Amino acid sequence: MHTLYDSESFIVTHLLASPIHQDDNGRVTVSDPDDEYMADRPTLMRHGFEIVDKRSGKELFLDGAWAELFQQRLSEWQRNRPTQDEVENTLAQYAELATLPLHVH
Repeated sequence: MHTLYDSESFIVTHLLASPIHQDDNGRVTVSDPDDEYMADRPTLMRHGFEIVDKRSGKELFLDGAWAELFQQRLSEWQRNRPTQDEVENTLAQYAELATLPLHVH
């Protein structure tokens, strides 16, 4: 998990896919079954992005095609160096899709 952006309004985190192993019973674990600490941890099948809107207390998880589109946006930002306002405006558009209330664990 990598925090890509953190401001007063938003946090963007990139969650990377975990190498997985599926046993004969269909149970999915990390690919190293000898790692006792990680053996029973949940894994991600593919990467995704979590966008937290601090103002509304909601979060959005992008995976699949949405994650790929967001990755393209990040690559564009690396080339063009947008202003913070441009980044915030784009994240606000994504945040409009957020429906999950943020829960602190």
